[in-house]
Order: sequence, then structure tokens, then C-alpha cells
Amino acid sequence: MPYNLRPPRNTICVACYEGAKSIIAMTNKTDDHKISGKFSNDPSVPNSSKGFMSCLKWLKEMKKMEEEMNQKLGFLSGFKAAFRDQIHTDILIKPGDDAPSIPAHRALLATRSNIFKNMLDSDGCKAAPNDTITLPELNHEEIESLLEFLYSGDLAKEKLDKHLYSLSIAADKYEIQFLQKFCENRMLEILSTNNALDILEISDTTCNRNLKETALSYVVRNMEDIVFAARFDVFALKNPHLTVQITRASFLEIKNRRSDT
Repeated sequence: MPYNLRPPRNTICVACYEGAKSIIAMTNKTDDHKISGKFSNDPSVPNSSKGFMSCLKWLKEMKKMEEEMNQKLGFLSGFKAAFRDQIHTDILIKPGDDAPSIPAHRALLATRSNIFKNMLDSDGCKAAPNDTITLPELNHEEIESLLEFLYSGDLAKEKLDKHLYSLSIAADKYEIQFLQKFCENRMLEILSTNNALDILEISDTTCNRNLKETALSYVVRNMEDIVFAARFDVFALKNPHLTVQITRASFLEIKNRRSDT
């Protein structure tokens, strides 16, 4: 059904009208002094056109920012090539599974993590360029994925999903905040009845409050599918404190439902 904006001249359907309102509202939230200030005091521009002109200007600016960001990412991709081709590496990262060490660059490790910086600043890492630091909690593949992320700021979903939990714990241990957020966002995307307990456990280990609250709430909402699965018995024995928290949260949920009715 058409929705009359200014009858009888203009008609617009409800969906388009609401969409136009949403676009204008979104642009008004993004620094409207910069975006729409050019038109707000211009008497030659009708009020009905200012919003859409602001939107168009905002879209052009976003497109320009995207192009500049892509150019910057292309420029910075040299770090990834330096890791891939092992150009002028000066440190070895030894995994905890007795697999071969992986060459890396001291400077990059130090800039990505204060923990790595402190490790490299210690006396044992100053002497020779073939010094080694050991990450005992990670195997060879996990360290490769960790280093790839540190060099490029990204990781293929296949690798990320395969090593998601170990990378999240490593990011917490070595205080790599960008990787912590990267892993958190992925866990929130894939949260399901099959992995909710794992994500709850990881969030508790890494003290990630937002992730823990989300995972706990999800478990409570899907108690029947999760609690009666065989996986829950192993989880409960390993994490009694989390089991208590699940029980309490479940009772609170039931109590709130009863009070609402």
C-alpha cells in the first residue's frame, strides 16, 4: 500500500519510507556537523533534500575511506610476506610439541605484545640472533596460526575455527587484545548448543565477561539440549563452579518467568 508523504504529489511505499528514515538517522549519528553542516545553512537546498544529500556525501566519504584502507592494508601486507619467506628473521619460536621451531622477527613480536617484549628484553634473548623463545602451551600449527595473525592482523576462518580456543587462551596470556576481540567475535558468531559449554569454559579461563554472560545465557535458554547431552557430564566434573553458576542462572530464569506470568 502506498504511503502518502505529501499528497497528492509524492507517494512512497512504507518499506521505502522506513528505509529512507533509517538511512538519514544513521548518517545523523555519524558526526552530523561534518556530514550535513555543509547543507544545513544553505537556503537554496530544500529541507526535504538535505537528508538525502547528506547520505550521498556520507556514502562517498565511506567509499573513499574504504579505498584508502585497502591501499594501507596492501602496503602493510609486506609483513606477512616477510614471515612467509622468512626474510631477515632473528628469533625462533619453539612449540611445546617438540616440532621444529618457527623463525620470526623480534621487533614485530615486541610491538604486538608487551609480554613478548618483556621476554625479548630479558638477558637470555639479547645475546645471539638465533635465540629461541618457547611457547609450551601451543603446538606447531597453533604457533603458525598465531604468528600469521600477528603479521597480517587476520586469519582464514578454517585456521581460526581449528585453533580458536587455543588462540583465545594465548591472546589472553600474552595480552594480545586485538586477537582476543577477534576470537571473541568469532565465538559469538558460531555459538550453538554443540559448543556453548566449550565457549563458556574458555570465557571463564580468559576472564572475558561479555563472552561469559552471553554463553551462560545461551546455555540457560537451551538447558534441555545441553544438560542432557553426554558432553555435560564431562564438563560438570571438570568445571563444578561453572555448573553451579548454570544451575543458579537457570533457577533465576525460571523465577523471572513465573513473576512475568
